[in-house]
Amino acid sequence: MRFDLITIFPEFFAGPLDYGILRRARETGLVEVGIQDLRVFTKDKHRSVDDRPFGGGEGMVLKPEPLFEAVEYLLGQPMGASGGKISAGPKTGILLLSAAGKLFDQEAARRFAQLERIVFICGRYEGVDERVAEHLATEEISIGNFVLSGGELPATLILDAVTRLLPGALGNEASSQNESFSEEGTAGGISAENKTPAAGERLKTILDFPHYTRPADYRGWAVPEVLLGGNHAEVAKWRQEMAILKTRRNRPELLAG
Repeated sequence: MRFDLITIFPEFFAGPLDYGILRRARETGLVEVGIQDLRVFTKDKHRSVDDRPFGGGEGMVLKPEPLFEAVEYLLGQPMGASGGKISAGPKTGILLLSAAGKLFDQEAARRFAQLERIVFICGRYEGVDERVAEHLATEEISIGNFVLSGGELPATLILDAVTRLLPGALGNEASSQNESFSEEGTAGGISAENKTPAAGERLKTILDFPHYTRPADYRGWAVPEVLLGGNHAEVAKWRQEMAILKTRRNRPELLAG
């Protein structure tokens, strides 16, 4: 899979891409990551990528020209004469990272993992010219209800979330199936009176169950007995119950309805 990052801070990605799963995925050829300096596509001597918005207001807005030209360069195709949206193809996504975008979640990560190429447009400052969102990006994405200085951090987070879903990225494929927000978990023995799924019903939005390791007793805090008894059915039941309780405690909105 190919990832392209369009940014005015290409050095930003030197650290995140050189560790853990992302490093291994790059070294094995599972993913390829290209970093494109947006300033290469500027025309003035100051290499300006932003300008003040029409209508006034504080801050600067990223201009459309260098962003369109950067994407066209990466995809190897110019804009159509009609001035419509660039046709990236069904297996290519052009993601504009923006606080005004759709909220990124695990479902989006799974959808992006089916693509062959993703181009990240890392927004900056007060925003990006709206024509980039309307006619260039295939999607406008946010990672949360807060504002960051730019799209570099969101792009890195999404790149990591998508990469770990690719076959071969984790080594053990079951690892990504038994995590928070996994679609693979099934409920076991959860009571109907708590309005939780019946046995065998698929859980799509649930946090991971609690994990414990050695020592079995640490500072007086003991590992739950059920995990030490060797009864796999009881362990599975306990894990699902605890996952539901943890979701209700930390993320109750996931269980709404």
